[in-house]
Amino acid sequence: MTSKIYFRDIIKCLKVFLNFHPDTYPLVLSFENHCSVPYQEVMADDLVDILGDSLYIPTDDSLLGMLPSPEDLRGMVVIKGRRPGGFEDDSDSESDDEDDAATAEGVSYTDSEYSSTYASVDKSKSTTQTTPKNIKISPQLARLTLFHGCKMKKRNWDYSVMNPTHHMHSFSENKVKTMCRQHKTKKWLVYNQSHMTRTYPAGSRVDSSNYNPLLAWSVGCQMVALNFQTPDAPLKLNDGRFRENGGCGYVLKPSALMIKSDYADTNEPTLLSIRVLSGSCLPKPKGQRSGECIDPLVKVSLYDIINLEREICTTYTTEVRTKNGFFPSWKGEEFEFTVENVAVAMLLLTVYDKGDVGSKDEFIAAASIPITCLREGYRSVQLFDANNTRSGVFDFASLLIDVRKKQAVAEI
Repeated sequence: MTSKIYFRDIIKCLKVFLNFHPDTYPLVLSFENHCSVPYQEVMADDLVDILGDSLYIPTDDSLLGMLPSPEDLRGMVVIKGRRPGGFEDDSDSESDDEDDAATAEGVSYTDSEYSSTYASVDKSKSTTQTTPKNIKISPQLARLTLFHGCKMKKRNWDYSVMNPTHHMHSFSENKVKTMCRQHKTKKWLVYNQSHMTRTYPAGSRVDSSNYNPLLAWSVGCQMVALNFQTPDAPLKLNDGRFRENGGCGYVLKPSALMIKSDYADTNEPTLLSIRVLSGSCLPKPKGQRSGECIDPLVKVSLYDIINLEREICTTYTTEVRTKNGFFPSWKGEEFEFTVENVAVAMLLLTVYDKGDVGSKDEFIAAASIPITCLREGYRSVQLFDANNTRSGVFDFASLLIDVRKKQAVAEI
């Protein structure tokens, strides 16, 4: 969240970034537009004047067939909004959250960092703040738009998959969980092979906490929006997922999500064993330069998806090492996991400073790794601070772990 900021200043900032990074993959701007038509025309003029050739303007022919690839759109800004002829409202309305308010609260995690506090929502207020239908859209702004947000008709994917590929849906996290529980994932997977889906946090997250992105990833959703101002466990999972491609903001969708046959047939469980052996140059909480020596412990968590329906988290904790952040070592206790959805499962290693009696453990550093990127053997894992950076006292922070993987064999 920000205070008031000029639209023109944001576009100028994007242009400066593109000038220094002309080969970057496309930047997608999602507009929730409440401006009048005259002001929308000003927005369109600013986009064209400032971005120039860096603005992707689709033609009628380009809207037919498949979407352009990220490689085709390098160095470009792409707009998501509303196009001429689209009258469905796709603003971030939380109407579906009220139908399923208990869903977000019903998932528990052993990682204490991922516990969220939900404030009560005044439904009488939310029902009055409805988005007016048939909002007028400036043709001048609409012609600059590639992705047209539209509502899902009759809650039926058969209608959605017949839409042009530049039509896309947006769902709140609770709607994602509801559809997964209703076993609508197979058709959703097929839809996401040719169309785009965006998900976003529930309106009940007044504390700006985050939801687990794995469930949306497991059904092929491409844009899983999170609250980047809150460095909690889900954001660390997001950091790890997109670190695998050099932090460019794009990763290839797992091949298992692009096949036409039954997804479950290609998703065999994997047995994973992790041993934490030692740490190196572990800084004090928040990178403090002074204070007592830390008492480090490591939490090893596996975030996974069961049957494309629900997320789970399994966590083990090492023993505490007293007053040793320079080179703590552990006995190498073996932590065993069964990975059900290898394509999207994530391993999260989090280092804490053990708190005194009655106080919480303090976060030091963490690293999240996709299971598909986890190699066997003895591995040195770089650790990152709460902002996903490695600078200053975090430059050399790392853990030494032993990784073993093998295919699970069904018992007869």
